Amino acid sequence: MRASSLSFRIPVLCAIAGMIMGIAMAASQNHSVMPAHAHLNLLGWVSLFLFGIYYKLHPAIDVGRLALLQVGVWTAGTVVVTIGVTMFYLGHQIGDPIAAVGSIIVLAAMILFAVLVFRPVPAERGAAAQVMPAE
Repeated sequence: MRASSLSFRIPVLCAIAGMIMGIAMAASQNHSVMPAHAHLNLLGWVSLFLFGIYYKLHPAIDVGRLALLQVGVWTAGTVVVTIGVTMFYLGHQIGDPIAAVGSIIVLAAMILFAVLVFRPVPAERGAAAQVMPAE
């Protein structure tokens, strides 16, 4: 499986979960977990989908194991952050360190993404040097 495929599929699930959270908050008239809802939507839906676009635009990176690892680590971190923030805003203090661990996981995934973005890719290095004749 390509990293882009995962980065397009997982965000859809996150968006559905975020929408369910939003509907549940509206139905219960209890918006205390709004920060968790926002984290899930931003990290799980928006950011992960943007990674998918980047990977799709860079096929040499898209097929690599490192990109799949980055998507997996980001997804795990997003789930942990969302659980931690939800627990904290529901009044369970243990949620704060859980959210902190999730944040560190997400940071690690972003550093991994930075490595993928900034390292030279063999297929892209030579592309700029090639000159194609006009047809």
